[in-house]
Amino acid sequence: MLSALSIGPTRQLLYAVLFVSVLAGISGSAQELGAKKIIQRSCEVNRKDWDFAPAYDYFQRERDGEKTKTYEEMMILGSRYERLVAIDDQPLSPEDEAKEQRRFQKAMAQRQQESPDERAERVGKYQREIDRDHALTGELTKALDFTLSGKEMLGRHEVYVLKGTPRAGYRPLNKLAKALTGMQGTLWIDAVNFHWVKAEAEVVSPVWIYGFAARIEPGTHFELDQTPIADGLWMPSHFLMDAKAKVLLLFPHYERDDINYFNYHKPGSSPAGADDAK
Repeated sequence: MLSALSIGPTRQLLYAVLFVSVLAGISGSAQELGAKKIIQRSCEVNRKDWDFAPAYDYFQRERDGEKTKTYEEMMILGSRYERLVAIDDQPLSPEDEAKEQRRFQKAMAQRQQESPDERAERVGKYQREIDRDHALTGELTKALDFTLSGKEMLGRHEVYVLKGTPRAGYRPLNKLAKALTGMQGTLWIDAVNFHWVKAEAEVVSPVWIYGFAARIEPGTHFELDQTPIADGLWMPSHFLMDAKAKVLLLFPHYERDDINYFNYHKPGSSPAGADDAK
C-alpha cells in the first residue's frame, strides 16, 4: 500500500477531487499523482470494509455449469460455517433439509466442545485465509501502475476510472500474487466515498506458477462488484473468475467461479428477503 502522506485525510480527499476536476489541463506526471492519491484513499476505505466483514452473515449463490447452489454463510464461534439452503433456487427436499440440519447440529456440538487449542487452531486458520485475501487485494495496487482515465456513471454511482498495467520490477508477495505480474486491470472507484464499485483484471501474458508445473494462460479474467449494505459500509455483491491454465504444458485446465452475495445481516437477526435465498 502506498505510504501515508503528511497531510490529513480530509485534505487528501480534497486534493484527489481537485486533480480529477482539472484532468483535461494537467500533465501526465500530475495525472499519475492524482491516481496514486485516489488508490491510496480507496485502499484505506476498502480495508475498513473488510475488517467489518466478520460482523455480518450473508447468503451466496454459486453457479457451477447449469446448476446453482445457495448457502448461508454464518459466523459461529469465531469462523464461518456454510449451510446449504437451496439448489437451483428451489428449497431443499425434506430429506436434504434434515441432512443439513444434522450436519449443522454436529458442527455446533463440535465447536462448543473444543479445547482452547482446538478452537485457536480453527479460528487461526480462518483468520489466515482472511489475511491472505487482504494481502492479495493490496498486492493489486502494488503490482500495477494505475493512470486516471476520467470519470463516468456506473449504475447510480459517479466513479473514477483507473487503468492498470504491469509494474516493472514488481516482486510478488506469494504464488497467488505472482499471477498479477501478467495482468492488466481497471478499477471503478466511487468519486464521493472512495469505495471500490467494481474491479476487473485479465491475464495478458503467460505466468508460471509452482516452478514449471503450471502456467496461467492469457484470457484468465476476474471481476468483483461491490454494493453498500449499511451506512458507510460496502461488501461484495458478485465475483466472477474464468481461469485458464496448462499443467506441465500438456494438460489444459479451465475453472469458472460465478458467485453472487446478498442479504447481509447481523448474526441472529432475520435477514430481509431471506426467503429469496430458497
